[in-house]
Amino acid sequence: MKKIILISTVLFFGLFGSAQANNKNHSEQAIEHANTAIVHGSSGHSAILVEHLEESLKHTKNFSESATGESKTHSDAAINALNNAIVHGRVGHSEEATKLVEQALLHLKQLKI
Repeated sequence: MKKIILISTVLFFGLFGSAQANNKNHSEQAIEHANTAIVHGSSGHSAILVEHLEESLKHTKNFSESATGESKTHSDAAINALNNAIVHGRVGHSEEATKLVEQALLHLKQLKI
């Protein structure tokens, strides 16, 4: 019986730790792509801007799936800003898209793991 409890505990904390590490990776990747999007948006490179926005959005959505509380609020706000930035970036409005990704980045930096 003690072995079953020990194995269950190890598995639980192993899976929990792995989920936290995965969320940390998603938040770091979302921030990295958002920063790269800002660089390209500031240079007027709309196509590359959109590529990085989409990657940032993908990682933010993955983070958001298991987020709760304040992190969920910030990830949802970042998702909204990134979606709007993608719309503007696709039509060549790199300046407006850059402003929106800067807003998203403020929220991404508030994500708690």
